[in-house]
Amino acid sequence: MTLALDLTGKLAVVTGGVRGVGLGISRALLEAGADVIAVARRRPDALPEAAGRTARFASLDVRDAAAVQGFMDGLDRLDVLVNNAGGSPFLPVSDGDPAVHAKIIQLNLTAPLIVSRAAAPVMRRSPGTGSIIMVSSVSAVRPSPGTAAYGAAKAGLESLTASLAVEWAPRVRVNAITLGMVRTERSHLHYGDEEGVAAVARTVPLGRLAEPADVGHACVFLASDLAAYVTGSALLLHGGGERPAFLDAANVNKETT
Repeated sequence: MTLALDLTGKLAVVTGGVRGVGLGISRALLEAGADVIAVARRRPDALPEAAGRTARFASLDVRDAAAVQGFMDGLDRLDVLVNNAGGSPFLPVSDGDPAVHAKIIQLNLTAPLIVSRAAAPVMRRSPGTGSIIMVSSVSAVRPSPGTAAYGAAKAGLESLTASLAVEWAPRVRVNAITLGMVRTERSHLHYGDEEGVAAVARTVPLGRLAEPADVGHACVFLASDLAAYVTGSALLLHGGGERPAFLDAANVNKETT
């Protein structure tokens, strides 16, 4: 059996697939040969393009269960689903209306459950094995002060991933990608100017933030035949993680002047 990162003939849906990380995922799937439907609430000025091919667009609120079901019912087949839509403003738990925190959890946990649940039957009707990929965050596995609701939702997303992998095997594989810091067009909102981005990048062992294409390439792998025996996994994509604080705090073996 020949295994490859060739997704020709497969249909992929990417939620939040028109900007930032989602745009990188849509482009990578297009480059690998997949037909891509990029989902978002609002149509962008330009659709994702790569390798001379362009994604289709679908306007959809992934939190609306009825709308999601209607969208999935309209598909003839579905091979790959990337639950990428998500995010959170900086909002300490003691601040803001409780409804805002609930909406953050709804977008980052409830919506992927809704979309995956509607997608699974379509995948079972399609040839081969379906692949669902959840875009998670290191906030799921470490403290997330200022975005606690987001971190809690992503922790739940990784638990959901493991459970669905068991419930839906063997016809549908379910995996997560646990992202560290990614450089997008909105990085300045989190890290400041170029100097701020560079300073943050120095805390990563690989010396840089991830690019959206890095995330896209990981999605292509998990969607491909090369990952045929990978399910229930959370792939860490964080450049080696965060430099342990004690390395900077301790003074042993440091030169002094």
